[in-house]
Amino acid sequence: MFTSFSTALSALNADSTAIDVVGNNLANLNSTGFKSSTVTFSDLVTQSLGAGLGQTQVGFGTATPLTQMEFTQGAIQTSAGVLDSAIQGDGFFVVQNPSGNTYYTRNGAFQTDTGGNLMTNTGDYVQGWTALNADGTVDTNGPVGDIVVPVGALNPPVATTTMDASLNLDSSAAIGATSAFSVPITVYDSLGTSHTLTVNFQKTAANSWSYGVTIPGADVTAGTTGTPYDTGADGTLTFDSNGNLTSPTSGSPITISIPGLTDGATDMSITWSVYNSSAAGMITQYGESSASSATTQNGTPAAQLDQVGIGNGGTVLAQYSDGSEVVVGQIAMASIRDPDTLITTGNDNYELSAATANPSVGVPGTGGRGTIQGGSLEASNVDIATEFTNLIVYQRAYEANAHVVTTADQLSQDTINLIH
Repeated sequence: MFTSFSTALSALNADSTAIDVVGNNLANLNSTGFKSSTVTFSDLVTQSLGAGLGQTQVGFGTATPLTQMEFTQGAIQTSAGVLDSAIQGDGFFVVQNPSGNTYYTRNGAFQTDTGGNLMTNTGDYVQGWTALNADGTVDTNGPVGDIVVPVGALNPPVATTTMDASLNLDSSAAIGATSAFSVPITVYDSLGTSHTLTVNFQKTAANSWSYGVTIPGADVTAGTTGTPYDTGADGTLTFDSNGNLTSPTSGSPITISIPGLTDGATDMSITWSVYNSSAAGMITQYGESSASSATTQNGTPAAQLDQVGIGNGGTVLAQYSDGSEVVVGQIAMASIRDPDTLITTGNDNYELSAATANPSVGVPGTGGRGTIQGGSLEASNVDIATEFTNLIVYQRAYEANAHVVTTADQLSQDTINLIH
């Protein structure tokens, strides 16, 4: 009879622990990337009563319950943060605290500090790669480290080296000055200064047009302010009876040389392509008014950094004021075969235990790792209905075992009273 006290007390302790676990799960219902824990009960060794071993067995209660984290997928929710990231599938973000300790987390609510370091909202440094290969892609073959993004940096200018124009020249235009037609094209030098080239056309004969390219005289040292400067890129365009360009021939682009820029930039050499990649002429001569439909060139001015964001796949993108996007980093992901052996350290972080297999760190979406969705966060995987059900069960179990204690107490009092 008296063992019923310890048996019931073990149950009270176990139910109290289980209620603590449920309370912690419910408390983190809205914690990003939180993983709920479940409770497992087990009985203690039993005692055999009487001469026949095993005929009458009475247990000693329940052991301290074991807890296990459930790394099931949480719901992926779209967020407003450009640096927010969510893992779809297996894997963890790798982070380091300021002391250099490595942790693993599913919380992708990231931000940057004044130095451009990509960090969690609790101050840990997100690990990945920022070194670039010669072709501008991120080198993911090296060791991981802190991801440092450009802060307030200018994207250097790119000098124009190619240009083209899609246009039609009016086949019904009269020969001479009345047929003159011009197309302006803005290009950029090595310092990012813009220059407006003007391509001038004039009909010289049936199916034949002259062309010439000028630049404002103030833009070159050999020019005169207010007077267009001839770049020397002059020639003749000829067309067949169907209005298709025949000369220059395909594969013979026009070269425009611009030396002595007044801003001190490198001399420019621009290739003007009059045929597209399919060898079709980009300039036609039909019986419609002379008009340009599109112009393109590959130069860009210097651009101010607008913002840094994370795209799908974990790429870190820098967006500049000219609308261009440049990949400046790649977030690493760790694959851990037995995540239930991890030890929680708070702040949504986990660390390795002695029983945890070595994590495999690599690029998301490879080697069995999950993928990263930018502009999203993974919600907690706590199921409120399940937790409330468990709470009721543990409450009833606690109350039942409390009755065992009071009953055992009453019986012990009755036994003592027998002496009197």
